[in-house]
Amino acid sequence: MAITVELVSAPDDEVRALIAALDAELAQGYAPENRHGLALAAIFQPHIKFFIARDGAALGCGGVALFDGFAEVKRMYVVPAARGTGVAPAILARIEAETIAAGISLLRLETGDVQHAAMRLYARAGFTPCAAFGDYLAMPASAISTSVFLEKRLE
Repeated sequence: MAITVELVSAPDDEVRALIAALDAELAQGYAPENRHGLALAAIFQPHIKFFIARDGAALGCGGVALFDGFAEVKRMYVVPAARGTGVAPAILARIEAETIAAGISLLRLETGDVQHAAMRLYARAGFTPCAAFGDYLAMPASAISTSVFLEKRLE
């Protein structure tokens, strides 16, 4: 499989389909108040870079929000048929490269406590548990009760 990871500058049908599939999957495991994914329109803001991984067809997506002092992984998703084929590590590598290129050395993320495959991916990539950060700090404890927060220092 020849995976490419491309920067996407606006929502298109592939992006919409990937985000819809991600939202549907998360809705099966989490109540609405425990889902913190960015809405489609919020993904395409100046401080966010969003990518699609493909081998011809779109296989996955992910983005990075660049903040002062840290970056945050956003909306990572791989279609079920492509899981375990290197798509997620390719997207994550691109996110890390973009974070470093922006001069940021701390990459963080929030995922859900039943996203076991995602947590294994992030652990293999060097992420470790951390406390809530950024906008999550202002959320009620019940809204982040299923959240797992991770971070990685980049060099």
